[in-house]
Amino acid sequence: MSFTEHCNSIFDKVIADYHLRDDVDASIQNPYNRDSIDHSLYTKCWIDTVQWHLEDLVRDPHIRPDDALSLKRRIDRSNQDRTDLVESIDSYFRQTYSEVTPLPDARLNTESPAWAVDRLSILALKIYHMKEEAGRADASEEHRSRCSAKLGVLLEQRADLSLAIDQLLEDIAAGRKYMKVYRQMKMYNDPATNPVLYGRKG
Repeated sequence: MSFTEHCNSIFDKVIADYHLRDDVDASIQNPYNRDSIDHSLYTKCWIDTVQWHLEDLVRDPHIRPDDALSLKRRIDRSNQDRTDLVESIDSYFRQTYSEVTPLPDARLNTESPAWAVDRLSILALKIYHMKEEAGRADASEEHRSRCSAKLGVLLEQRADLSLAIDQLLEDIAAGRKYMKVYRQMKMYNDPATNPVLYGRKG
């Protein structure tokens, strides 16, 4: 089994586990060893899955402003958790390939492996929910047909992204590419860099 096949199986399990209760306040029941990459992948997709449903809730046209603000702040915290976890997964990759000496002509990739895995997790969610829409009994045939076509594209996209990630990891392992990770340094969450938080006027 390739690395991305393993990822996709974990992501599909997370989404199925979440929908047993379908509750954004349900506690995560991560079945993997806390120090394993599987634990990180499960947690990463759980964060994405909860946030997916928070994004649905905040778009309710009848939502009370106070509830919307509360959800928006929860989504902001979730985004920070997601970023922190992606960076932790990249640390795993850096450790995994720390003994590899890049070849003289080794090239740098446009994104780190963990940010590509982040997109794979989101794709698993898109596929799950598009599949739901494609089979909705209360929707029109036109709606189901349109969603079925989109589902086909998403499945192709996941296959392509999975292949690209596996090839990237093969290239890193062989020294043909090398990793360089930049921390996100999101300024709006930092009391030292967000003017609203440190009290600058005007």
